[in-house]
Amino acid sequence: MTAHISTSSLARSPATHHPSVVGPNAILQTATAIRAFAGDAECRQVFARAGLDHYLDLPPSQMLPENEPARLFAAIADQFGREDAKHILHEAGTLTGEYILANRIPAFARVILRILPRFLSARLLMKAIAKHAWTFAGSGEVSVSLRWPVSIRITDNPLATPGCPWHLAVFEALYRNLVSPEAVFIHTDCCCSGRGCRSEFRLRSRS
Repeated sequence: MTAHISTSSLARSPATHHPSVVGPNAILQTATAIRAFAGDAECRQVFARAGLDHYLDLPPSQMLPENEPARLFAAIADQFGREDAKHILHEAGTLTGEYILANRIPAFARVILRILPRFLSARLLMKAIAKHAWTFAGSGEVSVSLRWPVSIRITDNPLATPGCPWHLAVFEALYRNLVSPEAVFIHTDCCCSGRGCRSEFRLRSRS
């Protein structure tokens, strides 16, 4: 992560360097979320429905073809229905964000982001997310706006589901820990509705 902010308000990720793969946490943390929600037996049923039950016996440790977590996300919706699937995928995204915080962001960067003004740390974190966007966007084209409030767009998002709860939860876990505990992301457009996925950072109003 860099402490320099570009004067440009729009940055694009180098996603084309890794055009069709995503990080293994899209499957690893989703398995954990399904087990917590429905137990081991139903978790295996869902993974079998997606043709991925071998990952429960030998969890993946390398980058994965993007169509594998996409199949898993679809199988979750088929098995549980839309609302329960949204809950499971949100939990899986939260776990993924927490893994990134613990294992992928250096301690000094976490300290710096937490003490900077929100508008500055929000921009720095979004730049870092864009830099590594291929890990969650695969072949999708990613762009971020650094104007306040910062936002991220994924065109042709291979992991899109209605409302994209997995992606929103990943972003919120990072922003709530590093920018503000009041951080939320609003999904203003979605590939599932025929538009590129766009998520915008906001702060919850305190009641």
